[in-house]
Amino acid sequence: MSDTAPDPTPPENTVRALLAERDYVKFWATRVMATLGVQIQSVALGWQIYSLARETMSVAQSAFYVGMVGLAAFIPVFLLALPAGEVADRYERKRILIFCYLGEIATAVILAAAAIFDFTSIPLLLALSAAFGASRAFMGPASTAMGPMLVPRPLLPRAIAWNSLAWQGGSIIGPALGGILVAISASVSYCVTVGLYLAALACVLLIRRSTQPDVQPGSRWELMKEGLAYTWSNKIVFGAISLDLFAVLLGGATALLPVFARDILHVGPSGFGLLRAGPAIGATLVAMALAAIPIRRHAGLIMFGGVALFGLATIVFGLSKWLPLSILALATLGGADMLSVYVRQTLVQIVTPDQMRGRVAAVSSLFIGASNELGEFESGVVARFMGPVGAAIFGGAGALIVTGLWAKLFPALRKADRLE
Repeated sequence: MSDTAPDPTPPENTVRALLAERDYVKFWATRVMATLGVQIQSVALGWQIYSLARETMSVAQSAFYVGMVGLAAFIPVFLLALPAGEVADRYERKRILIFCYLGEIATAVILAAAAIFDFTSIPLLLALSAAFGASRAFMGPASTAMGPMLVPRPLLPRAIAWNSLAWQGGSIIGPALGGILVAISASVSYCVTVGLYLAALACVLLIRRSTQPDVQPGSRWELMKEGLAYTWSNKIVFGAISLDLFAVLLGGATALLPVFARDILHVGPSGFGLLRAGPAIGATLVAMALAAIPIRRHAGLIMFGGVALFGLATIVFGLSKWLPLSILALATLGGADMLSVYVRQTLVQIVTPDQMRGRVAAVSSLFIGASNELGEFESGVVARFMGPVGAAIFGGAGALIVTGLWAKLFPALRKADRLE
């Protein structure tokens, strides 16, 4: 008998086995590049519209227009999310992504041309934000549902974790890179975004495996209602995505970074780039820790702890008048957000069956879009009446209150243990 202990990880569920799935690797690269493009474009839009508004408006009025970018991007998501989920569960998901990337490329090209030839205006930026949101409404469900189709069943949990890390990786690097590029010029930011979208499109075109889902019987409306009913009845799914909705909706202080950089900390475009890098620093450290030491137990409690820390860090950022402390608070905020989002996304995708993934992803995208884009709008509105500092403190306190309420309202989510 051999004295060697058996390998606890089966050969078919290893990183090497996952990387051997070539179509999945192409898909993973697509997610990273597309997320980078989205983040860079969002940063450039926020800075550009704030700079335009400050030419004729006060700080509070300009902050409101920064929030309007989020609202303009969210309206199409709100209107199209449920139909987009049904489309992702009916048509080939690869083809949906191709059309979405073509739409985002067109949006970025117009933004770059407007910056280069100097015909940028606030109405144009808001209109292009809405077009951008329409593409993202269909991209989210299709992309989320497509990933699990590209790997064997034993690799699904690991693939879900890597999908989350791909999105987080782009979200980590994108804002920091966007801050650096916008310090050079908005046109450079948009040109880089076009290149990233083209690379993402090329990777999608190279995927050979069929991504046509098994279409469920019933009318489009019945299928959309089925997706809503499943999300509502599964308390882990509903609790996780609604926690993200309300916590980030209230705690969206990062939307006000152009205001803090220019008129609170007085650090200009270069300081804005450092502030945008703050959440990326924290999220990078947490992502590296998760890759080395994966979460094995008490996933629900860890997620709630991450959201609470997110709220506390937002309050510290709002109170800070010193750039290093502001960057530290943002790094803590980014790391806490990375932790909670990683747990939430993994839990939701693991418990959802394949034929429902498009519709559940659509509902999740609707909630996430509300938390991000409406969070920007909420921050802009509150800043209009309470000032940017008051808006950040208000948002952080709100995130803490939501954490306590959700921990009591969703005991199954709080008691969720293993991410498998």
